[in-house]
Amino acid sequence: MESLHLCFHNFLSFHLSFIAKIFRWLFSPLPTIKRFPLFVPFIDAYISLLFRFSNLSPCTLDLDDQTTIHFWAPNHRRYDKPNLVLIHGYGGDAKWQFMYQVKSLAQSFNLYIPDLLFFGKSYTTRKERTEDFQAKCVVQGLKELGVRSCSMFAISYGGFVGYRMAEMNPEMVEKVVILSSGVGCSKDQKEEQLKKIGRDPVELLIPAKPEDLHVLVNLSIYKYNPFKWAPDYFLQEFIDMISRTYLKEKQELVHHLLSNHTDCRLPILNQETLLIWGDKDRVFPLMFGYQLQRHLGPRAKLEIIKNTGHAANIESPDSVNALIKAFILPQSKDFNG
Repeated sequence: MESLHLCFHNFLSFHLSFIAKIFRWLFSPLPTIKRFPLFVPFIDAYISLLFRFSNLSPCTLDLDDQTTIHFWAPNHRRYDKPNLVLIHGYGGDAKWQFMYQVKSLAQSFNLYIPDLLFFGKSYTTRKERTEDFQAKCVVQGLKELGVRSCSMFAISYGGFVGYRMAEMNPEMVEKVVILSSGVGCSKDQKEEQLKKIGRDPVELLIPAKPEDLHVLVNLSIYKYNPFKWAPDYFLQEFIDMISRTYLKEKQELVHHLLSNHTDCRLPILNQETLLIWGDKDRVFPLMFGYQLQRHLGPRAKLEIIKNTGHAANIESPDSVNALIKAFILPQSKDFNG
């Protein structure tokens, strides 16, 4: 199945490049005319349809007079299915990061998919930039949606948020799945890893130009580059979409994440925890997965996906989905109703 995903990516990349060349030829005589976004809004609308066809609808919740959080939540909750919360990382809102997983996971779970603060349509005027505050907002939103118990799947930056969510709400969060996240890394380890990468973390996580986005994708993806054939103005459209709002606040989130506040006295979770890692991860190498497993102790299990980089949710979604279902569903039962 993942070979089909790879073929689809190559097919889509080639045709986007071909169409883009036509548009470049058409518009080249008119260099002074401002081009309106075209490709990315179309793809974004397509992904929204994919979520809607997966029994999900968007909803926006005002947590107070300063904070608003956006969710994708089930149209009709099935009480014979467990609840699963998906928490995204950097690199776009929740839709773009879970688009290869939502259809499969929605068959087995009631999915609740928030946009973290300053991503998508979620924002706050408060000054907090901590993972704790992000976690509290997600939990408050879930409670307003009527969720009293759930399991959680979190990726990369979302893993920091999800870890705090599980720690602070053990009565609510039943099982935890974390994908490729640097939770528990010391400040020295973070600095050493940044030296190896050789890029400013803000420029890397919040790209401003196509070259920056290429670096981020090449660092995150091992098997293929989905943007290989995409023209620069398509990439710039994507960058503008993910970075044009709350740029300062996103930068502050990165600075807080890299500060020494995030690695002080990491608690051990009470929940059973599944760690998933790509063996070719160059953002948070596999050693960080083993380190977190040792910290969590016997209630944690580490699963390694071969020939996969940091973004396993994009490179190997079928493997990730299968691991999630086997870990969370009772007796590995897959609900297909």
